[in-house]
Amino acid sequence: MSASKRLAELGITLPEVPTPVASYQPAVRVDNRIYVSGQVPRLDGELTATGRLGADVSVQAGAEAAEVCALNAIAAAAEVAGGIDNITQVIKVVGYVAATPDFTQQPQVINGASDLIGKIFGDAGAHARAAVGVASLPLGVPVEVEMIVAVK
Repeated sequence: MSASKRLAELGITLPEVPTPVASYQPAVRVDNRIYVSGQVPRLDGELTATGRLGADVSVQAGAEAAEVCALNAIAAAAEVAGGIDNITQVIKVVGYVAATPDFTQQPQVINGASDLIGKIFGDAGAHARAAVGVASLPLGVPVEVEMIVAVK
């Protein structure tokens, strides 16, 4: 089943690609790869989450924020690819988690992104991944997600 059909089946609409908050492009294509800049949990111009894991954001809320980040990253990749069905493989996902020094559940937080990618792309969503804890992220968000995809 195509990614666009899975989106429809899941009742998900790709959001507008968020406007960058600094000097970069949301996604850049080189040959048959698209490199997506880090995306934060923002929908319709508004942040959906702020804070840090281990302090004022739960693992579940962090995973939900990672899901929004992944949706923004997919939207950015799809825009550059000429549509989501032109994405043939999600190659790599990197998730950054703003957290307290003793927080160790970064993988569970970034599962929010990975699980959504799997639901949308099926086998083509199986990807390499890193989940990295950091002291802070832009705009005070708890999670940021970037990805690399292959395209037709």
